[in-house]
Amino acid sequence: MTDDSTAAAAATSTLGYEQARDELIEVVRRLEAGGTTLEESLALWERGEELAKICRHWLEGARARLDAALARPESEPSTASDDG
Repeated sequence: MTDDSTAAAAATSTLGYEQARDELIEVVRRLEAGGTTLEESLALWERGEELAKICRHWLEGARARLDAALARPESEPSTASDDG
């Protein structure tokens, strides 16, 4: 990996789910609209793949947290206070 792609990957990994999803939607719109060169289309496709990975990572993390919460016995105290 080059320094540029390492920096891009680091910047991309800080995106939240909503940011990545919104950017992915825009990438898909641009690809579907056409009118880009082959090189531009390939760059958009690659960016879309990166964004999809980020979204997938966030969703898998959310699923793991939900599964852990559902697996916790009811007798275990939750992190939220019940008194008020």
